[in-house]
Amino acid sequence: MMENEFCEGGSVKCESDFDNNDFLDEKPKDGGQKPYSCDICKMSFSQKGKLIVHKRVHTGEKPFDCNVCGKSLTRSSDLTKHIRIHTGEKPYHCDICDKSFSQRDHLTKHKRIHTGEKPYQCDICGKSFSEVSNVTTHRYTHTGEKPYHCDICGKSFSQNDHLTRHKLVHTGEKPFDCEICGKSFSIKNNLARHKLTHTGEKPYHCDICGKSFSIKNNLARHQRIHTGERPYHCDICNSAKHKCIHTEEKSYNCDICGKSFSRSDHLAIHKLVHTGEKPYHCDICDKSFSRSDHLAIHKHTHTGVKPHKCDICGKSFSRSDHLITHNVFIQERNSITVMSVINHFL
Repeated sequence: MMENEFCEGGSVKCESDFDNNDFLDEKPKDGGQKPYSCDICKMSFSQKGKLIVHKRVHTGEKPFDCNVCGKSLTRSSDLTKHIRIHTGEKPYHCDICDKSFSQRDHLTKHKRIHTGEKPYQCDICGKSFSEVSNVTTHRYTHTGEKPYHCDICGKSFSQNDHLTRHKLVHTGEKPFDCEICGKSFSIKNNLARHKLTHTGEKPYHCDICGKSFSIKNNLARHQRIHTGERPYHCDICNSAKHKCIHTEEKSYNCDICGKSFSRSDHLAIHKLVHTGEKPYHCDICDKSFSRSDHLAIHKHTHTGVKPHKCDICGKSFSRSDHLITHNVFIQERNSITVMSVINHFL
């Protein structure tokens, strides 16, 4: 028996009759033979060392311990990668943008951003992806499979991260905190969006009209004004309108009061009633609003702009609802005038 095996930052819990690093250099048997078989699942290997590592799948053995946090791992190479979480070491560097990574496969994935390479293809529709995990997730759109189940309410999801996000509805956990105002969020992306309300940053720019947006999805929607694109088609009436017009489905539920909405953006606006958040600020008087359209209406008080014009009398209004009220008044007045004329001749 040899002495316990050690590596930098970690150790092996038990003695072994082989050196884990040495067996990785074993030469495969001639002719591609796999003479080493697992006596549990009968899987075969070309090297004895690989069989030893494989058997830990069955035994659950994790002989490599992290000396920093105590986590146990199956392989010494896994321990080496794990220790970089503590040391911050990133030995793999991108030669295009100089970004660094702690793992070689992370660098490989990153480089595809530069090359545009998408080596993994869906065998159903032919769509290509840069990562194999994205192909697996994409295939669920064809099969309808939802393999990730909530053990609290039974709801199913096609992606594991969607399940993780959903579970926060039950726990109420909001692990992402804004260091400026202290507000907490259950989703990291929502925190990133929220921070833009403090900075006023709008990093997404329309290359046609120059308008800027704080959220990438809002830019994508805006650009359809220029292109005329309407990519979402209803299979009932072949319109680009939402199906909820036909089904009256309201699948977006407020986790605070239970009210339901047919659109996610309507739910987002509604939630501001509970939070009291007013993320839209007037840059003239610093007044704040919960909705962007309310801010746009307010700004008319500063500019004097009255974009809503009556096509009967020509009078202009700063708000569309004021024009509607005005038109109702005009119609009622004209109706009374007509009746008065008719009664005069009767």
